[in-house]
Amino acid sequence: MKLHQAFGVVRGDVIAFVGAGGKTSTLIGLGYELAEMGWRVLATTTTAIAEEQLSLFPHVLAADVDSDVISQALNTDRFVFLYSDMAQGVVRGPAPQQITHLMDAVDSDVLLVEADVASGLPLKAPFEHEPMIPPETSLVILVASLSALGKPLDEQHVYNVQSIIDRYGFKAGNRIKSPWIAQVLRDEELGLRNISSDLRVVAFLNRTSSAGYGRARARLIARLALRRSRLHGVAIGSVRATKPIYEVQRPIGAIVLAAGMSTRMGQPKVLLPWTDKHTIIEHIVEQLINSRLQHIVVVTGNHAKTVKQQMKPMGVQTTYNRSYRSGEMLSSLKAGLRMMPDHVSAALIVLGDQPRIQPRVIYKIMMAYAEGKGDIIAPSFENRRGHPILISRRYWSELLNLPRGSSPRTVINTHQDEIYYVNVNTDSILRDVDTPEDYNQERWRAGLK
Repeated sequence: MKLHQAFGVVRGDVIAFVGAGGKTSTLIGLGYELAEMGWRVLATTTTAIAEEQLSLFPHVLAADVDSDVISQALNTDRFVFLYSDMAQGVVRGPAPQQITHLMDAVDSDVLLVEADVASGLPLKAPFEHEPMIPPETSLVILVASLSALGKPLDEQHVYNVQSIIDRYGFKAGNRIKSPWIAQVLRDEELGLRNISSDLRVVAFLNRTSSAGYGRARARLIARLALRRSRLHGVAIGSVRATKPIYEVQRPIGAIVLAAGMSTRMGQPKVLLPWTDKHTIIEHIVEQLINSRLQHIVVVTGNHAKTVKQQMKPMGVQTTYNRSYRSGEMLSSLKAGLRMMPDHVSAALIVLGDQPRIQPRVIYKIMMAYAEGKGDIIAPSFENRRGHPILISRRYWSELLNLPRGSSPRTVINTHQDEIYYVNVNTDSILRDVDTPEDYNQERWRAGLK
């Protein structure tokens, strides 16, 4: 996956790079990507970079030159770095008000800004005045390097290390652990310092190995960091690799459709016993929790009060679908989508009568989404599509605008060519519980008495 795909860059973005462990390399890598796509890319800094790094840019200009000169440079080289002055090997960028003027005067597609310093260290805690983010910023890329893992928590490896020690009480010199990096990234006083709450923020775990234990540790850091809703995603990769992003962990919600009338069953099927301890709905939600889905909403209707009581000790939110008697699945799906937090990137649509749902299937679906395989991910068994289906937020408005009486399949089938299918070796994705015979067969298939 390319950097611009992982970060969700759009024309008109002003992108500030903060943190440590590869800010300049990431900025340059993104700049070349966009230039190769035909974009006109301006870059600068609100702090300073080493003069030797200027050779990495295809074109360098003083920021006070005429805007026509900058525009012509963009025509020829597509990627231009602007500076204000150079002295003793240090290059400084223009003043904030000059950056505003440049945005108005120069016809570029995107502005990339190095807005932080870290003295080449892999991890940092900012001082009170840092980072220096332009007010026009729309996207912040928060960088940290996994090369910090296992290194001593000291000034030789961490910029402004004392702030981390004072904040958390970690002992100086102890080896840096995965959860510590996650804590720094998601902390409003550290990684998120001086970043306005209305900005998109994507963290980038740089210098991650492409496979094995290193990538698993990066994934753990990403999941811990995403407990803070301020982060819209955590990209995992290495900026110097041919494909710099291996995956992007984003907040994913789950909508459990449990509002049905159960007319063919003769009793509320979601409340039928499944294991010795759990009903069907409790078992399904437990599998979602085991899959580390943190934003789970159960849509209720029939026997809503009882379902809500069962969800309460599990810490799971419920929402009542007033139209459950006549609105079919679509009305429940709409109710669930409306309950998803703003920062959730995609929703896993789960049937409340599919008790053999398996975490390994959910994991494959979520990994396909993280690796950028598609924005609609569906499991497939013997060329038959099943559930649960993951649907990116980009399609939610289409679902919410479907008229009464429609089916969610309308949107899914409209985007048939955009669906990525995950092949699985279990028919559990196809089978649900509609009748007493279904119930008995599913229990038998699950190995239950």
